[in-house]
This record gives sequence, C-alpha cells and structure tokens, in this order.
Amino acid sequence: MSDGSSGKTMSSRIAYSFGAFGHDMFYGMLSTYFMMFVTGHLFSSNAGGEATRMVYFISMTIMILRIVELAIDPFIGNVIDNTNTKWGHFKPWVVGGGIVSAVAIAILFTDMGGLTYKNPWLYLIVFAILYILMDIFYSFNDIAFWGMIPAISFDSAEREKTATFARVGSTLGGQLVGVIVMPIVLFFSLQSNGGSGDSRGWFAFAAIIATIAAVTSIGVGIFTHEKDNELRKNTEKTTFGKVIGVLIHNDQLMAISLTYVLYTTGIQIMNSFQLYYFTYILGKASTYTLYALINGLIGVVTVSLFPSLAKKFSRRKVFFYSILVMLIGLLLFAFAGKSLPMVIAGGVIFMLPQPLIFLVVLMIITDSVEYGQLKIGHRDEGVILSVRPLLDKFGGAVAGGVVGATAAAAGMISGHTFADITTHGVVVFKSTMFLVPAALMILGVLVFARKVKLDEKMHAEIVEELEKTWHKHLEGESEAAAIAETDVTTVAFQAPVDGQVAPLSSVSAPAFASGEMGQGIAIKPADGQIFAPFDGEVVADFPTTRHAIGLRSENGVPVLIHVGVDTIQMRGTGFISYVEKGQHVKAGDKLIEFWAPAITQAGHDDTVMIAFTKSADTPAYDLQFTKESGDVKHGETLGEIKSK
Repeated sequence: MSDGSSGKTMSSRIAYSFGAFGHDMFYGMLSTYFMMFVTGHLFSSNAGGEATRMVYFISMTIMILRIVELAIDPFIGNVIDNTNTKWGHFKPWVVGGGIVSAVAIAILFTDMGGLTYKNPWLYLIVFAILYILMDIFYSFNDIAFWGMIPAISFDSAEREKTATFARVGSTLGGQLVGVIVMPIVLFFSLQSNGGSGDSRGWFAFAAIIATIAAVTSIGVGIFTHEKDNELRKNTEKTTFGKVIGVLIHNDQLMAISLTYVLYTTGIQIMNSFQLYYFTYILGKASTYTLYALINGLIGVVTVSLFPSLAKKFSRRKVFFYSILVMLIGLLLFAFAGKSLPMVIAGGVIFMLPQPLIFLVVLMIITDSVEYGQLKIGHRDEGVILSVRPLLDKFGGAVAGGVVGATAAAAGMISGHTFADITTHGVVVFKSTMFLVPAALMILGVLVFARKVKLDEKMHAEIVEELEKTWHKHLEGESEAAAIAETDVTTVAFQAPVDGQVAPLSSVSAPAFASGEMGQGIAIKPADGQIFAPFDGEVVADFPTTRHAIGLRSENGVPVLIHVGVDTIQMRGTGFISYVEKGQHVKAGDKLIEFWAPAITQAGHDDTVMIAFTKSADTPAYDLQFTKESGDVKHGETLGEIKSK
C-alpha cells in the first residue's frame, strides 16, 4: 500500500471514529436527557396543572411515535440500499440525516418562541411533526453510519480496525455526554434552580451536542471513501414482515429477543431515572457528573473482562450472575435514601454487569444465525442482526413514556425543586424507578431460564453439522452446467499453508478423521497464513467465526479448509478473513490469517484440515496426492484433482 493510500486509510478510520463519537453523544442526549428537559424545564411558564397535563401528552406522544417508527426502519434500510449517487449509498444519509436531526433536536430543546404557553395545542402538533422528522432522519443517519463498514473496505482486517476505532469513539461519546451534561447546563443557566439549571442552559447543552454530531457526520462524508464492487450489488430487500417471519420461525431468536426486550426496557427506565434521583431526591444534580464518570470507567473495565468470564463460567452463568449483581445494586440504591456514597455504590453495582449482559445477548443473537440456517434452511444474517437495535429502540420508547408520566405524577416538573417533592411523590417515583425494572428483569430471567437453550456447546454442534453439509447448499444446476462446459479437467492442488503434512485420519476431529467430511489431508501449520490452493471461487466464508473457508475449483470440485479443531468456539478471535463469498481467487491469494498462540491459549489444536467433498451437484472426480508426509511450503503442489 502506498503512503498516500495509507494516509487516506488512517484519515478514514479517524473520521469514522469521530463520527461514532458524535453519533453516540447525540443518542445519549436523546435517550436519557431529553425527557429531563421536557419534564423539568419545557413548561416553566405554564400553570402547574396545565404543565402536568402537557408533560403527560408529550411523554405519550414520544412513546407512540417511537414505537410506530420501528416499523419504518426496515424500509429506511431499503431506501439507503437503493440510493445511488456519486458519493455512494451511505454518505448522503449519514451527512443529511446528521444535519437534519441535529437542527431538529436543537429546536425541540426550546419552547418554540413561547408556543408552549401561548398555544399549547398547536405546540403539541408542531412538536409531533418535528419529533418524528428528527427521529426518522436520525434513523437514516444511524442505519447508514453503521452500514458503512462493509463499504469502506473489502479487506476484513481493515474492517476490524475501522470497527475498533468506531467502538472506541462511540464508547467515549456515549459515556462523556453523561459527564458533561450538568456542567454545561449550569454554566449557561441564569438560574441554578436547586442545581438543575434552566431552559437556557439545557438549550446550550443540546446545541453543543447537536453541533458535534452534525460536524462529525460531515467529517465522515468528507474523509471516508466508499468502495464500489460487484459484490455490493448482490442485495436483498428486508421488510418488517420478513423480520417478524424470521422471529417466528427461529424459536431461539424469539426467546432471546423476548428476554432482551424485557431486560432492556427495565434498565433503560432505571438509567433514565438516575439524573432525576440526583436532582429531586438528593437535591445534588451537580454530583451526577462524578457518578457518570465512575460508571463510564467501570463500563470500559467490564467489557474487557467478558472473554475470560465467559470462558470460565459459560455465557449462561455470566447472564444469571450478572442479573443477580444488578438486583443487589438495585436493592442497595433503593434503600440509599439521601446517602450519596450508598447511591453511588448501588448505581455502580447496578451498572457493572450491564456490558456483560449486552455481550451475552449479542453472542446468542449472533449464534441464532446458524441455528436458523440449520432449522429453516437459509441464512438470514442481516435480518437477525437487525433485531437487537429494534428491541433497544422499543425499550427506549417505552422507557421514555414511563419516565415522563412518572415524573409528572411525582411532581418533578417545571418550577419544582427537590424541596417541593412530597412524600407521595417520592413513593410514586421510587416505586416506578426500582420495582418496575426489577420486575421486568426477573421476567426476562424466567424467559431466559425456560426458553433459551442455545449455548456454546449447542452452537458448536450446529456449526459442525453445517460444516458437514456446507457443500450441499452451493449454487444450483445452472452454475454446475457452466462449469461442465469448460475445458478444465485437471487442477493442481497446492499446499495452502506452511507446515508438516499428515493423514487426515490422524486428526482429533472425528468428523474429519472418519472421512465423513470427505477425502483429504492435514497440515500442522508452521505459519499463520492460509493461501488459495488453486484458481477458483469462494463458496462459503463463515463470516461470524472466520475459522474456515469453502472453495470450488475451476473444474467444479469443492474443498473445505478448516483451521484448527473446535476453533468455532473462539468466535473469530485471532482470525482475519481476506475474502468473501462469491469472490474469485487465484492460486496463492491470501485467504485467512490466524494467530496460533490464540488457538493454543484457548485450548485447541491448530492443525489445518483440508477435506474434498461430494454432492449431487459436484462432478465426478479423482483426487491423487503426490505428497502425504514431510514438510511443505504454501504453493508447493500436493496433488491433482481430475474431473471425470
């Protein structure tokens, strides 16, 4: 890669990372702090009774609009897929969606020139129009932004680096918004109002975050570069009906989805109430900054612990233990009263396992791709992975409605401080803040315990079964006929990796050693690089785990190259894939790179197993090995594939 190209790649990664930073700052403001402004400051000029009614109306409007908007998301994805401009599919929507949603949210953080008290009903109509405009354009920005990664590069290594940069940016942005919210609000406020600030300060906060989100979106548009390729034209439209259909037919996806929607609704209610607690129960809104900073640091540490915890205890146990820890934190928080140290301790204990549960759920949803593929007979990767964001949005919509209605019922509205909250208001608030999330989380645990069966062992068995039959799902007769018309009858088979050749019967994987996977050979690798053994086509790329690859030679013979024994359990850790399904490769092209120490550390054998398979669509062939032992270098001929 030239220096110029390297410079463009780095600028693209940095721009994308800053885009994720601004994107998650915007989301944090919208999902957690917008309702605080609506309930506590938007109707400061309205009479108490009218202010309470307006808060109810706004809360219900937001909840209904956000739930309805969920049905629109799949169609937004289709619009993006069908966008063709000189700037690409995604960038117009990243930039346009970022700017429009930023302007809209800034306006929503105002009373629109006094319309809230001059004409409240007109304000409600304008609010609804402006909110749905903001939400739809934010969805365009959101879907286009995270959908850009495959378009930025077709190199899996570069994709992983870009995604890592983005994850760092999004984590920092999502956590930082909670740290800076009250300092910004109080700095720009003319009145402190018991430490909660005023409308001027909240607008300044919204304007700053919206500007950051818009500017970073523009940076993504300027400094990232979409790559065009024939592979990107192979798209399939996703409809809301298809999402529902996949859910219904994939019982494990349905079970984990029900678990997660109960869980995420509960924690979003609890998380959204925390600033209210600091403002109206403790009367110390400014100390929320310290609390948010501690939780942000805790979250980063917890994420890093997940791989070792999942390996030691299993994902299922991690889920149950995490929920138990969260309930303990919730209980401690509930009885903390006005003790700041106990509030912080309870909140930190409650926050500590949240990243772990998110990762457990994400892994099970991802594993349900293969579960559905085995059960239904086709792979719905994009549709299945779109389910989790939909559940988060649904949980956020319900949480927003619950938070707004509870704040109004507890008297936590414009013009009130912690000194104005009655005992009845405190009871209403605490009951919803603690009992509702606890009930939802416990219901989620019951669903998980009874319905979710897809663990690491079951998934490994599913993938092993899919590996045995992968060659049966290749393209149909038209392609086989095209191959039959070629003059290629004999193809040289080259060693795909450096190492020591051994009989396939000697490996510790029964399916390969028994010949069930087909005739073949094994190589104990001396290097962590897999190269194409002949000219041909990638017909299976195992994108989730990257531990294997299926190729088809020019004379129509399929071969599976499998790195290591039981390495499916590593879920892609230590593996990089350089090609995709449908891609044509030349002998010697790099296919996979793997890190042998990672395989050894995970307790697996790193032997590379090569199996030639036969199916109804495969032409008859003879396989002759010219070298079946000794050292070998990649590219060295090991045998011939003769098509009959």
